[in-house]
Amino acid sequence: MEPHDLLDQVNDSQTFLRFARALMADCAAASPESMDWENNTIEGFLESAIAWAESSDFGISQGLQPSNSWQQFAVFLYCGKIYE
Repeated sequence: MEPHDLLDQVNDSQTFLRFARALMADCAAASPESMDWENNTIEGFLESAIAWAESSDFGISQGLQPSNSWQQFAVFLYCGKIYE
């Protein structure tokens, strides 16, 4: 299953780890020329994830519920992949 498809299911430690494993597999399967991953270094990945968190109030301005911190952290990781 694609990491994006799992985001709505994240609500506890087990579903968070399921998402994280899917994200890891997605990264491992991506070729260096692939446009699927915007950030190919840990520095770029974290910079983008932090930029998303700061610009969206950790997703609250995008509709994430602050009561589901597992999902907020999953989206944080996902945004490390896609956020520019």
